[in-house]
This record gives sequence, structure tokens and C-alpha cells, in this order.
Amino acid sequence: MDVRPSPEQKALREAAARLVDDLAPKSVAELDDAARAAKLDTALTGSGWRELRTPADGNRPLASAVETAIVAEELGRGAADTPFLGPTLAAELRRRAAAPDAAPGSAPETVLLLPDLSGLAVVEAGDTRCSGVAVDTRGAASALALARNGDGYDLVVAPVAGGAPGRDLTRPIAALDGVPFEPLPGATRRLGAQDIAAWSALALSLTCADLVGTMRGAVELACSYATLREQYGVAIGSFQSVQHMLADAFVAAEGAKSIALHAAWAADTLPAGEALDAAALAKAYCARAARAVCETAVQVHGGIGNTWECFAHVHLRRAFLSTQVLGDVGTNLERVVAHRGLGGVHDGLR
Repeated sequence: MDVRPSPEQKALREAAARLVDDLAPKSVAELDDAARAAKLDTALTGSGWRELRTPADGNRPLASAVETAIVAEELGRGAADTPFLGPTLAAELRRRAAAPDAAPGSAPETVLLLPDLSGLAVVEAGDTRCSGVAVDTRGAASALALARNGDGYDLVVAPVAGGAPGRDLTRPIAALDGVPFEPLPGATRRLGAQDIAAWSALALSLTCADLVGTMRGAVELACSYATLREQYGVAIGSFQSVQHMLADAFVAAEGAKSIALHAAWAADTLPAGEALDAAALAKAYCARAARAVCETAVQVHGGIGNTWECFAHVHLRRAFLSTQVLGDVGTNLERVVAHRGLGGVHDGLR
């Protein structure tokens, strides 16, 4: 595995970073700025980055998981309040089911997960309605789920009406309870267990990338504050205890970045089971690190860090949602243990 980014990947990161620096929220108050959010959404739509996993030649994705993760990481760094994870994972499902791409200019599509967010929602044979939680629903009108069909799965689509911020203030979710669904028009391929495992590996790698970006954003925010906030006539960043906290946070974020990069590489390179194992291990590491890093950012801010106006809690809240999507630390450690023959569930559905 060559971890050096290509010139194209460097340019992609720079472009994503510019978009975030220009249009992502810089304060809690800016989360309510509809004009800014609309500009961010328009810019992301125009970039075409939501279509990175749509099919190109031979039904291969237009871009690699590593390149998709680069965008996810930068959006996480800036706590960007525009849909990316949901539409990207929906596009991957469409590609694997040999379904047509979503109509150009249509509302973003997302995915329907189990109530605990640990896997894709599954409609059992004979059911006429589906339930679950749609994630990243800003502007979304529909969500994709699985319908069991013999020893495989068909893709179905359910309507989504809005959504509301939960813990994460930047990516709303919507709980669907007994809503009607229909087969996804144009889907010509039934998905098998290997497809679901490979999709889950990609999904986990993108949530890892988002967690890495969220950690980077939290560390940057805390370091900036530590250089400006003074006590006893000097910046608090000159205090050894604060330096140690920030150094530990930086090291944790860098470790998470390395394992997340491996997971993204594995998603397109290794067999589905191996890729899912790598992604689950990365998710367990990144989720555990992200909470510690984001809580450190709150702590460095002192008393102001526990107020609504401090942006540190926005990073922490975003980390909470990314931790839950496709399973938290325990769920993914179970996947790793199961893959290595020690028991548990590892099919990517839970």
C-alpha cells in the first residue's frame, strides 16, 4: 500500500478544504444562516462530489474510496452542514444494484438504517411497510433500504419528509415508522451478502474519515483558542498541562487518520470480508479517539467550552452521530472478533 497521495488527490483535498473554509459554519450562530447553508449546498452540488461512487466504465466507481474519504474528512473538519454521507452511500447501493443514477437536479437521496443505526434497514418478506432512521436528510426526499428476497436482497425506496437535528446539529435525521415503500425503479441486480459487506466497509471507512476530520477541526479550534486566551498575562497554550492535552489529542487524531486511510484503501482493494474487518477495526479506533479528542477541545476552552456559543460542542455532537452510524466501538469490535473466527455477527447488516 502506497500511502502517498497522488497529485489529483492533493488537488481534491485542497479544493474540498477551500470549500469548507469559505462556506462551512464558523460559529454556532451561523448554523442558522440559511443563505450560507444554501451556498454551501450549491457549491457541493456543483462540485459533483456526491457522485464520486456512481458507475463509470465497467460499473467501477467514478472515484476510489480513498478519494471519497478525502472529501468526507474535509467536510468533517469544517462541520459542513450539507448532505454528503447519505447521498454517497445511496449512490453506492444504486451502483451495486445496477440501478440508474438518481435523476440530475433531484433532491439528495439517503439511506435508511436500523433504529440503532448499526446497519441497513431490512424489510422482511411479506412486509408492506418499513421502519428505521434515515441519516443526513437535509433536503432529502427518499431513502434506500433492503428487502429480503430469497437468499439475497432487493433495493427499495421509502419517502422521507424532512428531518430534525439530533445530537448532530449539522446533519439532521428522520425516524420512519411504518412508511410505505416500493421497489427501486430500474434496479436489475439482486444484492448478496458480499455486496452488503463491501458496502458496509465503504460506509464505515467514510464515517471514519468524517471522525478524523471532526477531530482535526476540534484540535484546530482548541489550539487557536489556546493561543488567544490569556491567564496571568500569558496565553494558556504556554502552560505545560494544556500543551500535553493538545499533544495527546493531536497524536490520537493522527493515529486515527492512518487507520482510516487503510480502511478506505481496503474498501476497494481487499475481498469484502477483509475490507469489512479493516473498516470495523478502524471504526472502533476512530470512534473511541474522537470522543476523547473532542472532549479535550471542550476542556481546553474551560468554562466557555460548556456554553452553547462555543463551537467545540458542534464537533463533539458530530462525532457522536458518526460514531453511531454503522455501529459504535462495541459493535465493530464484535465484527472484528467474528471475522477472525471467534463468534459474533459480521455480515454487515448489524
